[in-house]
Amino acid sequence: MPQMAPISWLTLFLIFSLTLVIFNIKNYFCFFYNSNQTPQNMNIKSHKMNWKW
Repeated sequence: MPQMAPISWLTLFLIFSLTLVIFNIKNYFCFFYNSNQTPQNMNIKSHKMNWKW
């Protein structure tokens, strides 16, 4: 298998790092938070389970 030059490793590292950063920024800023609901209007239903052994 042929050896890769160090500049190729650096280029690959930069490409993958930039891809990771861009992907994370895109996911962070594309998250839509529904601010129409206030905490008083939210109904949280909890189901308590009593275990009978």
